[in-house]
Amino acid sequence: MKIDFTGKKAIICGGSRGIGRSIALGFAACGGDVSICARDAGALEQTRAEIAKHGHKAHAASADLAKGDSVRGYVKDAIAALGGVDLLVNNASAFGSSDDDKGWTSSLAVDMLSIVHATQEALPALRQSQGSVVNISSISAHHPAARQPPYGAIKAAVIHYTATQAAMYAKDRIRVNCIAPGSIEFPGGVWDRRKTDNPALYNGTLNSIPFGRMGLPEEVANVALFLASPLSSWVTGQTIAVAGGQGL
Repeated sequence: MKIDFTGKKAIICGGSRGIGRSIALGFAACGGDVSICARDAGALEQTRAEIAKHGHKAHAASADLAKGDSVRGYVKDAIAALGGVDLLVNNASAFGSSDDDKGWTSSLAVDMLSIVHATQEALPALRQSQGSVVNISSISAHHPAARQPPYGAIKAAVIHYTATQAAMYAKDRIRVNCIAPGSIEFPGGVWDRRKTDNPALYNGTLNSIPFGRMGLPEEVANVALFLASPLSSWVTGQTIAVAGGQGL
């Protein structure tokens, strides 16, 4: 079956690179209008231009997803620019690794509270469209995360909150689901950098993946597009691992 998002509108928080970028481009390729936000103005404009090539609305704005007012302001402006919202994707991460106030504060603000702020701001428009929300977690949520304690713990909270959101918003016919990616590699991303600065970690992780390779952003995006489409109309409150068997 072909997924058709003609006339539909997506807001992707954290959409200029990697997984967020792939979701944005995939949604536009299926006929939808897209808004993205990020902090890097150069990458943001480059991705916006790529989205626009599909011939639909392409909105982009800088936003600091660690700040509630910035998140809410962006979502409000994006809804106005698109004329509504059918899909909200919460993709941002601070990748908090240090087991100290800085690591925990940044992870809580970006990985967790940005989901709260964005969803609450989008909720009236999502009620009108009976749309859906896709939160991005990680397979780190399912296992001890000794290298990055805040990251794993907060990503576990994202999975729990996704199920809670699904229960809260079912009466409004809003579906909320989650994706837990494994190790995803793309130019400039975490694993692309680790290949050079920590080859032992990179190779050890690569060897732990049954399929023998890192994942691609497009492979996560495909699942996000499914969850946003009518093909998953009876799916809510679920977390799908996209990891090539990593962690089994």
